[in-house]
Amino acid sequence: MLILESFKDLSTSKGPMRVYWFAPSLPGWAPGRGKFAGIVVWSEIYQVTEPIKRFCRMVAGQGYLVAAAEIYHEFEQPGTPFAYDDEGTDKGNRYKIEKDLSQYDEDRKLVLDAMDAHPQCNGSIGVAGICIGGHLAYRSCFDPRVRAGALIEPTDIHIQGLGKGKKDDSLARMGEIKAELVMIFGHGDNHIPADGRTLIRTALHKHKVPHTFVELHNVQHAFIRDELSKGRYDPAMAQAAFGIIWECFSRRLRVEWDVEMSERAKSGSRASL
Repeated sequence: MLILESFKDLSTSKGPMRVYWFAPSLPGWAPGRGKFAGIVVWSEIYQVTEPIKRFCRMVAGQGYLVAAAEIYHEFEQPGTPFAYDDEGTDKGNRYKIEKDLSQYDEDRKLVLDAMDAHPQCNGSIGVAGICIGGHLAYRSCFDPRVRAGALIEPTDIHIQGLGKGKKDDSLARMGEIKAELVMIFGHGDNHIPADGRTLIRTALHKHKVPHTFVELHNVQHAFIRDELSKGRYDPAMAQAAFGIIWECFSRRLRVEWDVEMSERAKSGSRASL
């Protein structure tokens, strides 16, 4: 499919938050034609960089409406990605723990609200995220509107390390999640060691969260980021990961959604999906 791109600034309690939109299209279609399942993508600590935009385009090209927000909008001007260098890394990691957890939660609700209200969203919503974005996608799954989440190397869940004070409640709230999760890790991930992955996997089983939990051999943190600044991009493993993600999204956001909507229409039920 083709992709139409735009952005819009949403109002938050801490100033404007830029949200980038990626809408599927086909030759000859007028802008705004069609309704699609929506996927909110949460970025790494570097904000919405070109690799993140390419990730969003790949998702949108599968026929999903995609939104990606700037996670550090209270610290930077709209449209400010960080470089994949020491300065950008230090800035992103500093902002990660200067921002209040409540602000992260306000932001994710606002973006989900914007997706839900978008004229091209059919109401079926998923989330995806990489690194800190995986953690933000995980917290987005506390929202009952989210049906599926692709969490790629979600950092700090195992150490309560998100937000000011580094005392997040993400793991403690796992039982609230109704979405189906795909969690993808690398054996060589220095941010989420083996004991941290085990802690998360054990909690998933304890709370009976529907999930696919994958640990990829010889894969490092940021393996799915298609640039070479840190020498970690693994295109073959990235393709394998996308295959698992596409299956979950297609089934949860399209097939099961369509069946449930059809059954609800026939019964006249207003019960929640």
